[in-house]
Amino acid sequence: MARYTGPKTKIARKFGEAIFGEDKSFEKRNYPPGQHGAGKRRGKKSEYAIQLSEKQKAKYTYGILERQFSNLFKKASASKGITGEVLLQLCESRLDNVVYRLGISNSRRGARQLVSHRHITVNGNIVNIPSYRLRAGDVVAVREKSKSLEAIENALASNSSVYEWLSWNADQKAGTFVKAPERLQIPENIKEQLIVELYSK
Repeated sequence: MARYTGPKTKIARKFGEAIFGEDKSFEKRNYPPGQHGAGKRRGKKSEYAIQLSEKQKAKYTYGILERQFSNLFKKASASKGITGEVLLQLCESRLDNVVYRLGISNSRRGARQLVSHRHITVNGNIVNIPSYRLRAGDVVAVREKSKSLEAIENALASNSSVYEWLSWNADQKAGTFVKAPERLQIPENIKEQLIVELYSK
């Protein structure tokens, strides 16, 4: 199963924000990577470069590779509603992202691993496909045998995020995907209109 496994801080520095979550290395050097460091003069980016950068940022943020992302865009284009907003809703509806949002894992990469290793159930059935698309009313839970896993308990203990489009039952270690989030409810700093413009060329 292909996915990006390279250095996270280098990618975060490239986009100028900690897209993979809290990162102490990024805080120390929050300028783009390169031989000449923070003082290097950088030329003005073209319109295409800005659009491409935004698409790359979205892909790295959600841990999606090019072909998957392109397919999501086609699906969003064919749907009713604003294409950019629908695209982000599709990204947020992925099982690995919801596991991360519920606080079962501290990162999307960790959430992807939990799903792949069969620790997560959807509506009572084990699902090991990170890209599985959730629908309104689906219940995402930690598998009974996995509830005592230290990684999951630590992640839940340190989680303080609350999202209106998700509900969480701490006793059962289960959450409900109430509905796809509206754009204002998605905290990611992504200018989705630039991605739409890029794919529309």
